[in-house]
Amino acid sequence: MKLDEQGLKEWGRWIGQTLKPPATLGLIGSLGAGKSVLARAIGEGAGVQVPMPSPSFNLLFRYEADEGCEVVHLDLYRIESPDDLWELGWNELGAENEIIIVEWPEQAHELMPPDHWLIHLTVVAENIALREVGVQKVGSPKNELPAFPISSSER
Repeated sequence: MKLDEQGLKEWGRWIGQTLKPPATLGLIGSLGAGKSVLARAIGEGAGVQVPMPSPSFNLLFRYEADEGCEVVHLDLYRIESPDDLWELGWNELGAENEIIIVEWPEQAHELMPPDHWLIHLTVVAENIALREVGVQKVGSPKNELPAFPISSSER
């Protein structure tokens, strides 16, 4: 599907509202593809009430959300080796109440949980305001990724 930024935000909020923890989502795309936009929208939909800056320099932020849920947002762009993940507390992730959002999950290589979702975001060459969005199931995630209800933002 192709989404503009508003459509990406709507879909992200829908995911956050309907996805139940535990869940791990990996966001894949080039710089500027909308990974942080989608991550913030998912957090907002899950009930995060505070601003969610990109964790580009902090690498990991935790946010309280609705119903005892916690949203964990990681940005692995600056990780030099998967071994660096242990310093972030990687082995402590995956609690029953967590929605984990990982930007640049390919940096984690084989350390990503065996069961997760990957969301691929690609800028559409002929219209840089649009993103081609693809979803990939890896393993057997506990929950299904909510389908996006068709809206006027889908082209």
